[in-house]
Amino acid sequence: MSEEIKVLEPKLLWGIFSELTQIPRPSDHEEQVQDWAVSYGEKLGLETVKDEAGNVIIKKPATPGMENRKTVVIQGHLDMVPQKNSDKEHNFETDPIEAFIEDGWVTANGTTLGADNGIGVSSALAVLASDDLKHGPLEVLLTATEETGMDGAMGLKAGLLDGDILINTDTEDEGTFSIGCAGGIDFSATFKNKQKKVDKNYAAFKLSITGLKGGHSGVDIHLGRGNANKLFFRILKSGAEELGVKLSHIQGGSLRNAIPREAFGTVLVKRKKAEALVELVNEMAATIKEELENVEPGLTIRLEETELPKTRMAGSLQKKLTYAVWAAPNDVVRMSDTMPGTVETSSNLANVKTVGDKIEVLCLVRSFSESAKMALASRLESVFKLAEASVKLSGSYPGWKPDVHSEILEVMTNLYAEKYGNKPKLLAMHAGLECGILGATYTNWDMISVGPTIKFPHSPDEKVNIETVQKYWDFLVTTLENIPEK
Repeated sequence: MSEEIKVLEPKLLWGIFSELTQIPRPSDHEEQVQDWAVSYGEKLGLETVKDEAGNVIIKKPATPGMENRKTVVIQGHLDMVPQKNSDKEHNFETDPIEAFIEDGWVTANGTTLGADNGIGVSSALAVLASDDLKHGPLEVLLTATEETGMDGAMGLKAGLLDGDILINTDTEDEGTFSIGCAGGIDFSATFKNKQKKVDKNYAAFKLSITGLKGGHSGVDIHLGRGNANKLFFRILKSGAEELGVKLSHIQGGSLRNAIPREAFGTVLVKRKKAEALVELVNEMAATIKEELENVEPGLTIRLEETELPKTRMAGSLQKKLTYAVWAAPNDVVRMSDTMPGTVETSSNLANVKTVGDKIEVLCLVRSFSESAKMALASRLESVFKLAEASVKLSGSYPGWKPDVHSEILEVMTNLYAEKYGNKPKLLAMHAGLECGILGATYTNWDMISVGPTIKFPHSPDEKVNIETVQKYWDFLVTTLENIPEK
């Protein structure tokens, strides 16, 4: 299906993106796409290197007469978020993405599309491949494993690049310039999975939460969408208190930076109370669906009888896990005082899952404020330590402080206004761009982030608007022609 997108304009960019959709590249499985990017640069006869962190760097000399311009680094990340609908058969490590056109958008069949950040990567490579663009010295930086830890950005060493200006391509709203971003930190809590044998007086049911929109835990966290883990344990808590429901197994959510769309678990109840459990779940499902009917019309809560497991969680463990998950801070915690309408601090309770003899709870905390980020992580730590879980904080990365006096911001703002008759919006993103990390290593960089319109990243509903890709490309070309002199 991806063949039809090759005829879209600009053909060079879309042709590269079409090729990219055929290369499996989920986070932590990026060898194929890294090799492809290296080969791409080498085939163009350009200086190309893959560093120790898995980043690919390609350098292109200035076109004649443009040698005195500042060096621009165009940057994107090679990996993509592997999310699919539960009924979709797809292996992200081996299968290509089934991309197709629908109503002016490019989307995918039941999976994430990888426009985040595949369109940005494709635009950077298209600039390298084009022989009719005017530009100063160029460097393309394609980073590794951005989605699950920004590993490539963190591993990038000083001295590999000579740039003066960084154009990040990971903003997802055409006409918006990102000039700052939140920092983040990973939170993990681990419980020992103490087990009890199940006697035959119990009936077993599979409790499923599906049909939620999910989405990017930075971009979409303020939209009030349902969190499958929270909903699962809300129901479990009531069932345990009213009917003595027991929990055998839980698998909720997927990636730390994706709002959990689905949660599945096996619950047990005495056979004589089975009908009462069905009634309770149906009543709670109706209540929750009414609460979320405007934002989550596809929500489905289902209870289906299943085979009786041999073991279940010990009652004390289940109680501590349930109370901790239900009490843990989640969603928007504070809005910004200085940037109206912008989330300052948030937490995404992303995963609750049974892993062998352990139960793991994973969260991603974000904030523009370093102190607020650590304070919220400390709140999570307090909740789960009270529940006697072991906790760990890791992967902390800095934010990117906005600079309203940036030279490249002024240049691009004026160019946009001249070209389109209106000024762009300025945004400090609650999502974690790599700019904060990269700017900590290359402190001289003047940074900005732009991109076409992408909706529902990190979910199977992801789609990129075709018209805005053309507009983004035209503006990128115009920008490169007008980079200031050194």
